[in-house]
Amino acid sequence: MRMLTRITLALAIALATVAFAQGAAIDCITDEPATITYIGDPVANLGETERATAAAFMEACPHITVEIIPGPASTSELLANYLVMFEGRSGDIDVLRVDVIHPGILADNLVDLRPYFSDEELAAHFPGYIENTMVGDEMVAIAFRLGAGMLYYRTDLLDEYGFDGPPATWDELESMAATIQAGERAAGNADFWGFVWQGDNYEGLTCNALEWQVSEGGGTVVNRELEPEVNNEAMLRAVARAAGWVGTISPPGVTGYREEDARAVWHVGNAAFMRNWPYAMASSATSEAIADAWEVAPLPAGASGTYAATMGGWTLGVNRYSDNVDAAVAFAKHFASYEEQKRRAVENAINPTIAALYEDADVIAAVPAFAGLNEVFMGATPRPSTATGAQYDQVSSLYSTAVHAVLTGELDADTALTLLELDLEALLGN
Repeated sequence: MRMLTRITLALAIALATVAFAQGAAIDCITDEPATITYIGDPVANLGETERATAAAFMEACPHITVEIIPGPASTSELLANYLVMFEGRSGDIDVLRVDVIHPGILADNLVDLRPYFSDEELAAHFPGYIENTMVGDEMVAIAFRLGAGMLYYRTDLLDEYGFDGPPATWDELESMAATIQAGERAAGNADFWGFVWQGDNYEGLTCNALEWQVSEGGGTVVNRELEPEVNNEAMLRAVARAAGWVGTISPPGVTGYREEDARAVWHVGNAAFMRNWPYAMASSATSEAIADAWEVAPLPAGASGTYAATMGGWTLGVNRYSDNVDAAVAFAKHFASYEEQKRRAVENAINPTIAALYEDADVIAAVPAFAGLNEVFMGATPRPSTATGAQYDQVSSLYSTAVHAVLTGELDADTALTLLELDLEALLGN
């Protein structure tokens, strides 16, 4: 797989220190008998995968019984269930499956896991996933499943039009997309586009725009002091540039696209580049139109010289009101461990949050497409959900609405970002 070379210090540290976890025995933490509950994932075959995780843990720690209670598929419903439970300070669920945008909302009810992990254990994970779970000095969850924005590109078309590898910058992407689009249309494919992405007014646009903003050096929407970081020249450049894609290298209708809309265009061979999540790799591999003529790379860099990939995925939290905190933490640690993430990667192609697993020979043999993806995910950028807590949904809605207004031409970038800053200040009390 041809990837951009961006070896960072953090990645070097992670790869150097992860050896501690390989082959490590499961730490039961406590010798006390306990029964703990985990709220499982009902999507696809993930329930079966989680039962295998629990079985391995109970074999190593026979004095601890893990009961899995299937949770709702909807993230919002899952959060609502947690909030009801915590309102009564209930310990009915010991280990919680927590979306990466929810640690800040649930933090007051979750155990600080930092004392249970060594520096080496945490260094093995992609840094953004640890940062995302830090609320003040407490680490309220631990990541176990990854998602991050990535660039899909057509290797056959890059070769045909004389490009040596994927674009390193947004400027290069624009140029390459325009050239390939013009050539394919001249060859008779009037439906071909250079670049497809998620431009509808929803959380997906927040993810896309955050990548543009961070890569351009424009801040991160809201910082940890709850100060807006949106009304600046870098952010203005980033959003104005994206607006210029609409109707040129991207379809006019991209302002209504979500993940599956972009994937549909890509899947039938009508796009040179696509921004999407790792889930689209499986369907890309089965597409008759593009077959083996695609690969993935980090999203392009902006003026900052770095790339960004908005973080998605899942973490585990331990209920502060549990009667069996140590046993619950032991299960969470096992769930997020090197060996357990490796098993799920090999058997179920589930993206791990530990960098070295994207270089692990067994993982790559089972899922060749994972090779080198540590380079993509090292740039995983958290949304400002931890800092804003319960206000995150409002922050995200204000942000995506302002960006969408620029993309559709309803407002110019300067006006939209000025109004966004005022709205965020009013919401957050700054």
